[in-house]
Amino acid sequence: MKVNRINTGDWGKVRAFFDIETKEGFIMKGFKLVEGINGLFIGYPSQKGNDGEYRDTIWADKDLKDKLLEFVVSEYNQETGLNSKAPPRPLADIGLDDIPDNDKPVIPDRHTK
Repeated sequence: MKVNRINTGDWGKVRAFFDIETKEGFIMKGFKLVEGINGLFIGYPSQKGNDGEYRDTIWADKDLKDKLLEFVVSEYNQETGLNSKAPPRPLADIGLDDIPDNDKPVIPDRHTK
């Protein structure tokens, strides 16, 4: 399996659009690499139904999804020049303990005058 095409950028939470090609030459188009609150995940190709809801048109089991995510994040990091093998840390995981003391916001005490 290989990434046939990858377009990186910053479209809201979408970090990249990409296509996958199998060793047999089967190309699946329309994947997205998305940054969610728990880190990066893959948005699978989908199609809008008559009811207005979008439904995935490609399915994979958890093991294959995990392998695909690891593979695509590696390709994304190479494309963008990032060296980390792990997905970027989502902003939701960064707490006040990660901010140096001199950069922490000052929260005024409402009960003192």
